[in-house]
Amino acid sequence: MKKITAGSRESVLAVAQSEIILELIRAAEPGMATELVTMKTTGDRILDRTLDKVGGKGLFIKELDTALLSGRVDITIHSLKDIPSELPDGIRIAAYSKREDPRDVLILPEGTDKLDMTLPIGCASLRRAAQITKLFPGVRVKPVRGNVITRLQKLDAGEYSALVLAKAGIVRLGLEKRISRVFSPKEILPAAGQGIIAVECRADCSYSFLDTIDNRESRICAEAERAFIRETNGGCSAPAAAFCRLDGDRINIIGMDVRGGKIIRAEITDSAENASGAGERLARMIRSKE
Repeated sequence: MKKITAGSRESVLAVAQSEIILELIRAAEPGMATELVTMKTTGDRILDRTLDKVGGKGLFIKELDTALLSGRVDITIHSLKDIPSELPDGIRIAAYSKREDPRDVLILPEGTDKLDMTLPIGCASLRRAAQITKLFPGVRVKPVRGNVITRLQKLDAGEYSALVLAKAGIVRLGLEKRISRVFSPKEILPAAGQGIIAVECRADCSYSFLDTIDNRESRICAEAERAFIRETNGGCSAPAAAFCRLDGDRINIIGMDVRGGKIIRAEITDSAENASGAGERLARMIRSKE
């Protein structure tokens, strides 16, 4: 193959992440030409409702899945947390990037250093909302949609007291100076797959250069976290979260779900080779605590 065509959302962050992957491909396969095709997805167009009201995270990749299956593009590049835990027929995840810092961060309006409790904190996920409410008793949480730049503009215009966003995206956009606080996983558990860039291809295709950029640690942790989400039926319409760490041939995975208005957390250790099984077992453990 002399050229690889990649599909991506058209946001600044999505393009930046895609370029990270394309650079790795060019390094792994010298002489390979690359082309990036960007598109606006349904999730990008619907900004007046939260995702749980319009179909969940799959709306961010629906058009890209279609382009991939039709052969318009050879691969698609996504934030892993935007990919539903159940993949469409004919598509597989071929590579996982090395993970960027997966934690969530607090961003205040420019020129301020304190949280204004009279204004809401903006976040776009039920997962974050449930944990923010517990961490900041009495604070209002208000949905905020749009890409990272749009959200920051709304913050600086005075619509919110702060935003809670993924640190990985802020770092990849070169906006680290906007970070006011980094939340530990004990404070706010990250979304499953947060910080990992995933490369999808058609199930019947095999690209050796993707094997060379696939990160083993990210793959193992992603398998555990995504298995947890599948078993809890989580995603955008349910505030479930999971975070896995790899230590040698062992993993530690923390899971969270909200049941009856109560946040339930648990964690387990297991062998790395049983990553998916560990995620499923942790989900069953949390269900048993209802």
